[in-house]
Amino acid sequence: MFIAKTAEDLPNRAALLSMSGLDFMRGILSGAISHPPISGLLDYRLHEVAEGRVVFAGTPEFRHCNPMGSVHGGWYGTLLDSCMACAVMTTVPKGSVYTTLEYKVNITRAVPIGTQVHAIGTVDHGGRRTGVASGEIRGVTDGKLYATGSTTCIIMSDPG
Repeated sequence: MFIAKTAEDLPNRAALLSMSGLDFMRGILSGAISHPPISGLLDYRLHEVAEGRVVFAGTPEFRHCNPMGSVHGGWYGTLLDSCMACAVMTTVPKGSVYTTLEYKVNITRAVPIGTQVHAIGTVDHGGRRTGVASGEIRGVTDGKLYATGSTTCIIMSDPG
């Protein structure tokens, strides 16, 4: 897995706009395009890509904990924002980009440290100007639901 270490490792705007969002996400999955730096910091990676659906795999460690010793809510939020927004990205046409407008997270139970999870994002609506997606974090081996989320993304044509 190639994780960007500097801004030069990330694709430039022209490269990003030259492909569809689905092709961009497939490029990350194949290793042709670097994973974002945050994925290395929070120990998650792209696991599956299909049109309208993205799955990340991650494992929270002690370094992701809050002062009470449980996994910080920001870890859940980042995984859910990533899977939901990247699911929207798979519907974005060539020449456009997206960004998250808002997202909501519901943590249903604490993920035990060291538990591998999948963050699954699914598009509910992929339009010309907005994308809406939902997500969930589930344990890989136990199948338990740890968190759910929803997002709205704005889709922008060549931001020039």
